Amino acid sequence: GYDVEVHEVEAGRFNVVARSGDGPVDGEPAGGRRLILNGHLDTVGVEGMADDPFAGDLRDGMVWGRGACDMKGGLAIILATAAALSPRGKDGSAPSPGELVVALTADEEHASVGMQRFVETGWRAHGAVVCEPTSLTVMPAHKGFLWIDGTFRGRAAHGSRPEKGVDAILHAGQFLAALMDLETDLTLGEPHPLLAFPSFHAGTIEGGTAPSVYPAECRLVLERRTLPGEGAEDAFRPFAEVLGSLRHSVEDLDATLEPGLFRPGTEVPLEDPLVRTLLAAMEGEGVAPNVEGMTAWVDAAFLNEAGIPAVCFGPGSIAQAHSAQEWVPVDDLETGARVLT
Repeated sequence: GYDVEVHEVEAGRFNVVARSGDGPVDGEPAGGRRLILNGHLDTVGVEGMADDPFAGDLRDGMVWGRGACDMKGGLAIILATAAALSPRGKDGSAPSPGELVVALTADEEHASVGMQRFVETGWRAHGAVVCEPTSLTVMPAHKGFLWIDGTFRGRAAHGSRPEKGVDAILHAGQFLAALMDLETDLTLGEPHPLLAFPSFHAGTIEGGTAPSVYPAECRLVLERRTLPGEGAEDAFRPFAEVLGSLRHSVEDLDATLEPGLFRPGTEVPLEDPLVRTLLAAMEGEGVAPNVEGMTAWVDAAFLNEAGIPAVCFGPGSIAQAHSAQEWVPVDDLETGARVLT
């Protein structure tokens, strides 16, 4: 009973978009409001998993396997809801006054090319529920992130010739140590009511060629987790200032920092009809109407940036996502589908 389209957004990577009505994409649906249910089709890899990643075993009240919670479980409750609200209905008439759009997108675990393509096609809606694993908690706010690429250049020399060498790794270490005050500064302001404070960490570092050689280069990537409203430049500037100060005290320091991939944090106000209606549906199905912040970045950001209020609500816990053993409770699947419907 749905109009279904499949879009190849990159070679071998597909979006599936289904709609219960036939109105214009950027117009109002006939007779009511439009709701998008979204989930991503991809998962992370399976290396190091303790169980058969593709078995889909059902045991101890859980479904086990890669993607069980992140986010095949979310896809399952979306499809169950779509089936329950089929525009054909039992009597051949639409059981809902609005339009339901099911948007299943590719590549969230990497570059989100699927969601980017979806919003670029001009969809408009009154709200969206992204069914990431939240343990059936409504999460209307999430953090963003900025990756910062650092390159420290030294001078290669034999390890026995300190007068000739400049240690790029040591300089990178001095920079990291100088960031400790910045970590404290990030917790001095007023905390976000759902997300608390921004943060940062050193994600990767590499450099050097051999133990007996002064390293000519060291590369590191920092990740700064941002709050809604923080821009890339706001997040990057303090790191550049720390490096600038370090140049006055560290001899032969030759380093550059560059802002990399940025994804904004976004939020939907608690008084938004989407949040209030979802919480009411939870209470109606006997689920505690809890509201929390999502610390991870998710595709909901693209929807919010496009003017579509988007919140996260789905089965399973983010603690199981990407782990060696991944599962989703069957109760979460059944209850989640009833709440969405």
